[in-house]
Amino acid sequence: MQPKISHYAIGLVIAVLSACTPGKKDQPEETVQQLLPDRPAEVTTMTLTAVDFEHELVSNGKISAQNVAELKFLTSEVIAAIYVKNGSRVEKGQRIAILDTYSLTNALNQTRDALDRSKLEYQDVLIGQGYRLDNPQAVPKEVEELARVKSGYNTAQTQYDMAVYNLEQATLTAPISGVIANLFAKPNTLSSPSDIFCNIIDTRSLEATFTVLENELGMIRTGDKIKVTPFSMPGVEIEGRVSEINPWVDKNGMVQVKASVGYHERMVEGMNVRVSIFRSLGKQWVVPKSAVVLRTGRQVVFTLQDGKAIWNYVQTGLENASSYTITGETLKEDDRIITSGNINLAHESPVTVIDEIERSGDSPDTTGDSNATDD
Repeated sequence: MQPKISHYAIGLVIAVLSACTPGKKDQPEETVQQLLPDRPAEVTTMTLTAVDFEHELVSNGKISAQNVAELKFLTSEVIAAIYVKNGSRVEKGQRIAILDTYSLTNALNQTRDALDRSKLEYQDVLIGQGYRLDNPQAVPKEVEELARVKSGYNTAQTQYDMAVYNLEQATLTAPISGVIANLFAKPNTLSSPSDIFCNIIDTRSLEATFTVLENELGMIRTGDKIKVTPFSMPGVEIEGRVSEINPWVDKNGMVQVKASVGYHERMVEGMNVRVSIFRSLGKQWVVPKSAVVLRTGRQVVFTLQDGKAIWNYVQTGLENASSYTITGETLKEDDRIITSGNINLAHESPVTVIDEIERSGDSPDTTGDSNATDD
């Protein structure tokens, strides 16, 4: 009895034999096609023209006042009154605090008496030498000096002058206009000549101190424009100018730079800030960072021609917060550059313009589009 072979087994054998049959060697490889979208992409454009480009360097720094005063009491006495507090704005000559003056006044009176006694002794010495007190011009210089020393007049005069000075300094006054800082003393406590009573900071003479890399030093000049943004106030920008460049490279390859900045009521001593330094580098082709995308590992800018996006290889040069300078062999003046909506564009993709940007400097900073890649 012969075994029966099912239709399923026969089909399986045929499938195995078919799989072992070699394919055609001359069949061409399938080419990769880029599928264009069903409807035109919406884009914004700008006209490519040469404009003045401001190169931007960014650094971190600190705010400090160019004019700061340290106030101290010269004697250790009880603080009678304090007229200001931290944050108070004072004008030059305004009273800050005063000591109890009883001891200082008593010392002044004692030195005045000592000065009067020494003056009488001085006159006695001159009379003993045969000189008349009503004709002091007739006294020789050396005789006068000798009389002063023998009578103790010079010492008494010095002590009196110091007592007068100490009494005057018992009242602290502001040597400059500014804001009170670091005031920790309390009334009815002893002053300490070794401690600073308070500081006065001239907040209208602020400067930013920051560092730049050694290879960036050639891009900075005294007088260059800067913008300062406090980290604690991201919405605040204060303009300034580079005022000083220290001609010294430290061990870390950094150079210290100072810049005077404008007044802002919320800027304080020691504040940490972000510093942007701008320098004009002349006419350049400038596009927003969002206009440059990556395709197959190369930088590409799309131009608009007859309602289609045309692929152009470019090279970026310098940059600031929102723009690149570019060069490209296929670009020319007055080309219409696609600045947004270009993430998924391919060569000759149909597009619809929804907005025209007047200038490259007015373009928004949409840097998130600039890193798009075509897989």
